[in-house]
Amino acid sequence: MQAIALLENGGPEVVVLREHPDPEPASGFVVVELRAAALNRRDTLVRQGVYEFPFPYVLGSDGAGVRRDTGEEVVILPSLAWGEREAGPGPDFRILGAPDDGTHAELVAIPEENVFAKPARLSWTEAAAFPLAGLTAYRALFSRARLEAGETVAVLGAGSGVSTIAVQLAAQAGARVFVTSSDPGKIERAVELGAEAGVDYTDDGWVDELRSLAGGEGVDVVVDSVGSTWPQSLASLRIGGRVVCFGATGGTEVELQVRPFYFLQASLLGTTMGSPREFAGLLEMIESGSWAPVVDSVRPLGEAADAHRRLESREHFGKLVLEI
Repeated sequence: MQAIALLENGGPEVVVLREHPDPEPASGFVVVELRAAALNRRDTLVRQGVYEFPFPYVLGSDGAGVRRDTGEEVVILPSLAWGEREAGPGPDFRILGAPDDGTHAELVAIPEENVFAKPARLSWTEAAAFPLAGLTAYRALFSRARLEAGETVAVLGAGSGVSTIAVQLAAQAGARVFVTSSDPGKIERAVELGAEAGVDYTDDGWVDELRSLAGGEGVDVVVDSVGSTWPQSLASLRIGGRVVCFGATGGTEVELQVRPFYFLQASLLGTTMGSPREFAGLLEMIESGSWAPVVDSVRPLGEAADAHRRLESREHFGKLVLEI
């Protein structure tokens, strides 16, 4: 089969379409003939060598296609071996797309429990765009932050795949949604997706502006994928608010003041990916909603290197998808 199989770490130039052995499914696995796949930031980190895996391996966590043995149209849950506990993944947990061969290929072998019926109203490209980002947003908002209708939520960094889906899920759940971005155009697009307003995080007073938008007391929930913004996220909360975090795009170290944290009665919650039960919950929200994942652009599989470059430029809005 043709696949984006990495033989070395490096820049986008190492992302090359090449011949790779067809998958040989183990017991309990099925083969999916992929129609579309999407990129995530994880793909760029794996490519760069931030996560080290033995070569060769096929990139890609998100995918949608046809189950070879039954002909069913399916989407793929990229959480492998989550385990029995909803509180967090078990010791064998891993994300599809290194070390397990992923979805940037014509074929992928996947545990049968990780294939779900494709939402009928979504196109192939839309279906490929939501699994990892949508599951991350769903668990962050509902399982970890326990977001409820009528609450206020701030989503930091409008434009990423997770943030665009988080805005739509939170709005569907009846929350008031705000976003941050340095790009007025991205704030405008987030408003079109269901956000009420946004603030420019390059302004020194953005935390005060966000609190003002939320009524002066602060927001109930902050969704933070930046990492270095934890102090500002906590300062944006109302008493008893929650910050849920799952990324470190702005840095991996941060300093917090202890007393303001506990006086605020705040919760700082970590999360990553999600379970099969949560993926089923996400699918229910898709089926009952009218929104679709935002697709920034679509390219053929052979142009995956260009997709990596665009993702790293941070100019995109929504998901980058590969047609197969």
